[in-house]
Amino acid sequence: MKAHRESAADAHREDAVKALVTRLDSFGDVLLAGPAVRAVAARADSVTLLCGPLGEPAARMLPGVDRVLVWDAPWAGFEPPPVDREDIARLVASVASVGADTALVLTSYHQSPLPTALLLRLAGVARIAADSEDYPGSLLDVRHHRAPHAHEAEAALDLAAAAGFPAADDGLLRVRHVPDATALTGAGPYVVLHPGASVPARGWSPGRCAEAVAELTAAGHRVVVTGGPGECDLTAYVAGGQALDLGGRTDAPSLAGVLARADAVITGNTGPAHLAAAVGTPVVSLFAPVVPAERWRPYGVPYVLLGDQDAPCAGTRARECPVPGHPCLNSVTAYDVLTATEKVMQA
Repeated sequence: MKAHRESAADAHREDAVKALVTRLDSFGDVLLAGPAVRAVAARADSVTLLCGPLGEPAARMLPGVDRVLVWDAPWAGFEPPPVDREDIARLVASVASVGADTALVLTSYHQSPLPTALLLRLAGVARIAADSEDYPGSLLDVRHHRAPHAHEAEAALDLAAAAGFPAADDGLLRVRHVPDATALTGAGPYVVLHPGASVPARGWSPGRCAEAVAELTAAGHRVVVTGGPGECDLTAYVAGGQALDLGGRTDAPSLAGVLARADAVITGNTGPAHLAAAVGTPVVSLFAPVVPAERWRPYGVPYVLLGDQDAPCAGTRARECPVPGHPCLNSVTAYDVLTATEKVMQA
């Protein structure tokens, strides 16, 4: 039987190493892969990141990435495309053109790396490492078992180390080229409230968000409300004439600039929470327990977790809240958010 372990001492040749890292999920997932990408970049001559379309803006912000390949995988995302033989053939050809010697397949704890590993093998990648509980056959050279309950960022770093790429720095989230967003936010201190979420089950209700804007404003805090192009109605309602509405006015780099200048960011378990952590800003996390907070909480910055983590929806990975009234988050009050915001600002 072929061994699925390899010592770090055997992991690298003396000649140039071209590395490929894959993370096929969303914006926040790619940000959480950042520390592992930097670990690879510290020992490889070049790093290509293969990501999905939702993760592309984050991929282009990560230090250590030399090239980005974008592919919408049939086994990733909330609305995966159908399997298409020609599309897969194009992906295999693109990966082959990279000439990667070694690859890390980064996945969440509940995902299998094996479909991706198969395509990398077809593309000629000689050495592939991944976390896998399933028997990988000849698809993996380093079959790693992640530590129980590990945060996603730490699990990715552990896999990189097992593949011969130990952490080269503090292991925190990071992005490069954060622009000055003063032209958007105006001068003076502020807190950010980001009311949107990738799926409804992870969002605080618009009414509660609007109440939080009123509570924060009454306490003397200037509030900036952010959101994507498809969330302009939501951000306008939440801002309500009391807060600065930046809905639809930021791309990923400019949003990083807005979050970097904030005293705190209030948001659900969604990409901007991880972007706030990547620019070093404290987070008030309205965290629905449909996925475990221990794996997805804001990483490496002061944070306060709000929401009932023992609610009936815990661990279901539900996209629509299965409990009437969405009590895990809607039990959180505007005053709770104000108190948490002032707490993280002092941290």
